Amino acid sequence: MLMDGKTARLRGAHLRREVILSTVSGVASTKKEMVSYFDRKTCIDVITTKSFQLVPNPGNREPVICCVAPGDFGNSVGLRNPGLDVALEDIRKLREHGLEKILNISVSASSPEDFIALVKAFDPYADSIELNFSCPHAAAGYGASIGCDQAVASEYVRRIREAYPEQESALFVKLTPNVEDIGSIARACIEAGADGIVAINTVGPKLYTEAHSGKPILNNKLGGKGGASGTWVRKTALKAVKAIRKSIGDEAIIIGMGGVSRPEDVAAMVEAGADAVGLGSVFGTVAQRDWPHYLDCLKAEAKDILSGKPCTPEAEGLIRKENRMAYVPHRIVKRTVHTPEMLILELDGQLDCKAGEFAFLFVPGLGEKPFSVAHNKPLTFLIRRRGFFTNALFDLKEGDTIYTRGLYGAPLKMEKHSKALLVAGGSGVAVLPLVCDQLAGGDCHIDVLVGTSASSTVGCDGKALFEDYFRSHADSYEVIADDGKVGRVLDHLDAHVAGKADLVAYLVGPEIFMAIAARRLIALGVPANRILMSLERSTLCGIGMCGECVCGDRLTCQWGTFQSYEYIHREAPELLGEAR
Repeated sequence: MLMDGKTARLRGAHLRREVILSTVSGVASTKKEMVSYFDRKTCIDVITTKSFQLVPNPGNREPVICCVAPGDFGNSVGLRNPGLDVALEDIRKLREHGLEKILNISVSASSPEDFIALVKAFDPYADSIELNFSCPHAAAGYGASIGCDQAVASEYVRRIREAYPEQESALFVKLTPNVEDIGSIARACIEAGADGIVAINTVGPKLYTEAHSGKPILNNKLGGKGGASGTWVRKTALKAVKAIRKSIGDEAIIIGMGGVSRPEDVAAMVEAGADAVGLGSVFGTVAQRDWPHYLDCLKAEAKDILSGKPCTPEAEGLIRKENRMAYVPHRIVKRTVHTPEMLILELDGQLDCKAGEFAFLFVPGLGEKPFSVAHNKPLTFLIRRRGFFTNALFDLKEGDTIYTRGLYGAPLKMEKHSKALLVAGGSGVAVLPLVCDQLAGGDCHIDVLVGTSASSTVGCDGKALFEDYFRSHADSYEVIADDGKVGRVLDHLDAHVAGKADLVAYLVGPEIFMAIAARRLIALGVPANRILMSLERSTLCGIGMCGECVCGDRLTCQWGTFQSYEYIHREAPELLGEAR
């Protein structure tokens, strides 16, 4: 029985030709901050979380997302999620702060018992719970291995309903299109007790290869195969939604998705029988700054199409037409092992990178990660040992081929000022040369302070990282060794700030290092909006789909890695070790 809550609005919406928009599991609304963003700042009506499991799942190693052509994506995230305990705490915090929109919590498991545990845990906080019976690249027993079998899928739903009849949230089932008769499977799930169907998940899996090397892009146990999403699955999605609606009748809810990006696509989904229309991959083709306007236009224009009114098209014009995930091959022309933990790679070619931007480095079969560009001429990256991929980069030799993609982020916008203080902790110094390059073009006095531990950033020649560059490009340059006190360099801030009313500070390094530095600068009279911090958040895609690099309500892959202390203190104080 469908609950008498927010989700009741969805029932029969397709008959009313109403336009109700939803995010989809695993794209954009993947973090609590992004759930809050969609709730507060967009016209999205249904917010769907990523699929949560009982225990944390690290998912697949990167790359987990690729772009085959503009708007056409492959993915194999592998149900990466923090597990029930962390997810539940995040959902509780969201509810405490209040949510206006419908919250659809997606869950994944390999047994009815585990699904029951997840449904019971999330039910008090969800408006609806989505059972993920559809992931095409999940481990055996998960995702599509359930949804492909009508008897198994309906038995799971029946067991959940029998075990937890008091469920107050609506129960949805997300299905895969990779079956002969999706309508029959949907009908069996509804007859077993589901309130609605979510369709479709990605098509496939299929293999995606990098054009230059001919090798697989995605990393997983399927040999690089991954699900297909985006515009190229649009027809498959519409066909599936029509089949489901014909099979289940008009009472049960359908959230239809797959390749939706234009108002015509939204209208077609509603006409096919969808009560709400899901948006996913398109968020990787529209700049986050434009998401609210894009969604407003998409909804308004789809309403006009459905009502037969003429409309002025704006939404489609906000969609980027280029492939922003294309790989470019480079040859390693020089490798310098600065310390056992620090490698400097110089590549042929160049990137017109500015401070605040970054690129991905990719080696087929080994993986990819985002890195700041230290120099454009020659194209230089600093590699610090952190895990499997960076260790693999240490094994590369001069003459080997490595790939870049990007740029991502946004150039740092610098207002004119007469004095700049650049402060770096450890390997964060790699970000400062581009800052220095931008500042050096004007009449700005540049002081550079670098904190270092001899074991991590000072090479066998006794020089600190990029020392020659800073001595020739800055007005003053000082390296302060920790010498037993971590962050000792911050004790030297006073001398560089005193009497400099026009000063702007640029901070780079570990977040706790930057937080302490910022608070000291505030105490010395530097305004919060003149303290800029480089937040190199983790990202899986660089184009806004994964939601991993969230800082407050901004994705750094969209807004740039430099954000003011004023903004971070207000919107993301937890990144600074501060209470909200």
